[in-house]
Amino acid sequence: MFGSCIIGMTAFYASFLTFAVTKWDSMSVDNDPIIEFFRQIRVAVLLLLLVIGISTWGYWIIGGGNSTVLDALYMTVITVATIGYGEIVDLSNSPGGRIFTIFVSIFGIGILTYLLSTVTAFVVEGELNRGFKRRRMEKKIAQLNGHFIVCGSDVVAAHVARELRATGREVVLVTNNRKELELNFAEDTPLHIIGNPTHESTLQRAGISQAGGLFAIAHDDNLNVMILLTAKPLNESIRLVAHCHDVENMGKMRRVGADSVVSKEQIGGLRIVSEMVRPTVVTFLDVMLRDKDQNLRIEEVELPAAWHGRPISALPLEEFHSLLLLAVRTAQSWQYNPKPDYTLPADGQLIFLCNPHERIAFQEMISDS
Repeated sequence: MFGSCIIGMTAFYASFLTFAVTKWDSMSVDNDPIIEFFRQIRVAVLLLLLVIGISTWGYWIIGGGNSTVLDALYMTVITVATIGYGEIVDLSNSPGGRIFTIFVSIFGIGILTYLLSTVTAFVVEGELNRGFKRRRMEKKIAQLNGHFIVCGSDVVAAHVARELRATGREVVLVTNNRKELELNFAEDTPLHIIGNPTHESTLQRAGISQAGGLFAIAHDDNLNVMILLTAKPLNESIRLVAHCHDVENMGKMRRVGADSVVSKEQIGGLRIVSEMVRPTVVTFLDVMLRDKDQNLRIEEVELPAAWHGRPISALPLEEFHSLLLLAVRTAQSWQYNPKPDYTLPADGQLIFLCNPHERIAFQEMISDS
């Protein structure tokens, strides 16, 4: 009866562990160190449980009526753990029992040594800390709203992420290349998800349902198209910007949902011309972008419905020293350098030269008014 209980308990724990591992396998948690750790040791844990169960049952049989189940379990543990306090189950007149102990020692000690070495390597190599750090990071991402997802980790992605952070915007990187991430973000790594950006589960972990925008800037145009196709159904209102390596693919990216497509060849060509014909303007923009003290940018602010039909003079512009109104955009046209009596349109956007802090403060002020 007791032997059957031991085998039953062993089978239960083995079945539970198998079920848990199967559930982990079915979850799309790309490169989670903790899950990967359990996947590595699952077979060894199952074998160790079986060895303990079978050995306990075996020692209980060998001991006859003179040993309890606890004695048999204790004998198993001190044998597998190489403690060796003595034979709790008398094997002096049982050659078969000693042969049984030899096999228990070989299998049990071998399996236990593998488990201990795997756990030690997991802790020493920092995988445990990385796993907990990942969990904390994903909790922070789940609390974001209106943030920007950058799919990529190369130099272009690094510039995009730094500009977003410099202007006070939350950013989450999505990449399956950890080494590239560590190389290009060695000083200050932003929130990130290690996983395939073409998988829905990966983008969901990056908070795409509450994100304000997504950048598809991977190394390959085909991959960027797949990212766009994956992202749009998950958030119909999200703004998608794609990096195109081949100008022939720009139309394809727009057809699959990109709101804007950027070609570095075209941008590079315009920059080269500007360096020739308007060098002072280029210098002005470069200095403006690199000046970390003033941190000026050309920004846009959506007009709340409460301001529709009111004059520009009603805006609290004088409360912000660095804020310069450049233009007002409507659905049909642009109004550059608008006069104080210009009536704000219902679908207008304000274009400012300002720093990020003043943009945020101004936006909050007109929203509360």
